[in-house]
Amino acid sequence: MRKVFFILATAFCSLLVFGQSKNLTLDDCIYLNRSLFPESIRNFAWIPESDSYSYSRNDTLFSVNPKKNEEKVIITKSVINDVFKKAAITVVNELKSLPRIEWEDKNTIRFSHNNSIYLFDIQKNTYKKICSEPSDEAKNIDPSNVKNYYAYTKGNSLFVLKNHIEVCVAESENEGILYGTERAHRNEFGIYKGTFWSPNDNFLAFYRMDERMIADYPIIDVSGRIAVDKPTKYPMAGEASHQVTLGIYNFETNKTVYLKTGEHIDHYLTVVTWDPSEEYIYVGILNRDQNHLKFNKYDVATGNLVKTLFEETDKEYVEPQNCPLFICKDKSQFLWQSRRNGWNHLYLYDTDGKLIKQVTDGNWEVISVMGFSPKEDVLYIISTEASPIEQNIYAVNMKTGITTRLSKDHGTHSGLLSSNKNMIMDAFNSTDITRRYEIIDTKGKVVKTILDAADPLEEYAVGDITIGTLKNNAGDDLYYRMITPPDFNPEKKYPVFFYVYGGPHLQMITDSWNGGAGFWDLRWAERGYIVFSLDNRGTPNRGEEFEQSIHRHLGDYEVEDQLVGINYLKSLPYIDSDRMAVDGWSYGGFMTISLMLRHPDIFKVAVAGGPVIDWKFYEIMYGERYMDTPQDNPEGYEKASLLNRVDNLSGKLMLIHGTYDPVVVMQNSMTFLDKCIKSGKQVDFFVYPAHEHNVRGKDRAHLYEKIETYIDNNL
Repeated sequence: MRKVFFILATAFCSLLVFGQSKNLTLDDCIYLNRSLFPESIRNFAWIPESDSYSYSRNDTLFSVNPKKNEEKVIITKSVINDVFKKAAITVVNELKSLPRIEWEDKNTIRFSHNNSIYLFDIQKNTYKKICSEPSDEAKNIDPSNVKNYYAYTKGNSLFVLKNHIEVCVAESENEGILYGTERAHRNEFGIYKGTFWSPNDNFLAFYRMDERMIADYPIIDVSGRIAVDKPTKYPMAGEASHQVTLGIYNFETNKTVYLKTGEHIDHYLTVVTWDPSEEYIYVGILNRDQNHLKFNKYDVATGNLVKTLFEETDKEYVEPQNCPLFICKDKSQFLWQSRRNGWNHLYLYDTDGKLIKQVTDGNWEVISVMGFSPKEDVLYIISTEASPIEQNIYAVNMKTGITTRLSKDHGTHSGLLSSNKNMIMDAFNSTDITRRYEIIDTKGKVVKTILDAADPLEEYAVGDITIGTLKNNAGDDLYYRMITPPDFNPEKKYPVFFYVYGGPHLQMITDSWNGGAGFWDLRWAERGYIVFSLDNRGTPNRGEEFEQSIHRHLGDYEVEDQLVGINYLKSLPYIDSDRMAVDGWSYGGFMTISLMLRHPDIFKVAVAGGPVIDWKFYEIMYGERYMDTPQDNPEGYEKASLLNRVDNLSGKLMLIHGTYDPVVVMQNSMTFLDKCIKSGKQVDFFVYPAHEHNVRGKDRAHLYEKIETYIDNNL
């Protein structure tokens, strides 16, 4: 049985575990044991024009009316296959299982099968094959909104599959020029794709990235008889950046117009958004220094700038992450997310650039926007208003800005608004709820609990998990998580496994199942360690000041805050402060070595994976956001460089790196090893051939065993 206790006076929660016997294996820790995955709802979707939903179970699609608690069979795999057979589709093409289902309208489902898209009428039991999917060689596949087209890339060129016919939208004239690439600006600024369909699919906007001016960075492939170089383009901080433009392809004229985004093209093009009319397109133009954003409106027909709607500046950096959301009832208005007042909030603008009002406000962050009520007088959002480690569903009154919390249970919630906008599917977990799906109405009343998943770790020897806060020197609350061994005895002394990340965009301590801890954290506790992690300044969901405090001097405040956690551990009578190990990857690798070299008397052993050693070796977009350029901030780069602290190394340290790492390039580890050799410092090194920035797949079990063995043997 697992219980959770919240003691408000000391602001922590503890998960207590009794009567458990099984232990987690390394395969469990890399999620190969499906039985340890909490149960989930498959194929959940709201049915159009209703407040009913559908889901699948045992190859059967069901509809559920949550108010009436009525469940009906919509269709089965067998019925679909029978229809296929009658239409002379061969057995080879039969469904082996019910595929992922989408709703085209209230009577028609849509699914993909054998590289084709089908519409199936659930009333008449008839189907229509509407299009084929792109071939296996296609990448960056992006389906259109209404016409069943597909945009995709092959090599560096951009294509569209239109009515079963492949159309070349932009053919690359050089290996250094890429069209429609999702890695424009290296996936920063919320960019996750390189093509943007207009609302009615009459136009396709796409990135054109020219990286010919960037040097080829060598990555050696050793899989063949003779190793070969498979270089990647890696723009390092302070060096030349690639150049990106935006094209607009017109399907009527089969011609492309490029937006006139300025002659000075050493900038970033972000938050690409179509106007509902398809006459205009909006683009955020962020300067190379990342401290000045112009939100521009362009004419689609000519590519000319119509107007700069507004500008945002910040003394540290502006980081646009979300596209504007247009209002349905008044398509001349949209919602914009901004941290201009120190927290991520919503602002209502019109398409002439007039600020109508600030919609949300407070010392908390808007995480995402779910949608509007039918009259659009209420907006539904996910935010951290209740706590920085929680995410809850709120209704926002568009007139007054008053927020009303709809999700009653603490934890980490996500929501999906029904087609009629009268119901919300609330999927959440917390420190005492493994996973729960509820249907709530727009007042927050629970209409139906769909699933309350059992804890798959119920029979496992999971230790107590505590979440609490500690104060740093600036007076900030720092959230930490501590896991004790299942047979914990406060009269004994325990070694510490201190896991650290500490960088932007990753919050480790959350009000979620197991407090956000992974199975490997739990396994360390099983093996007799106190496991500890803390979110320092620079991590997300705590407001701009907390996050931006690390600007231009990475490693300073992060290490200072981690010392608060370390000193707390040392104050506990059951901690063996002579047997403390630290481990981290990527930014966590940088933090691990920073802790070892800045405070060499604390940790006896450390493992740093894919570590940033010197920020001048890191890529432009991320590196310059947080450090500016080496030319502008030489003192900051010099102080943050771990090469300058090698002489302080006294404990056991192992670096781990993947040979194909395109994120933190191997040069980081190589330069550190070279400096250690020249300084007479012994250091261990392990390489994972053919792995990129992390070790994935079955080899991850090898990684975990390597780290466990190294720490066990040296602690």
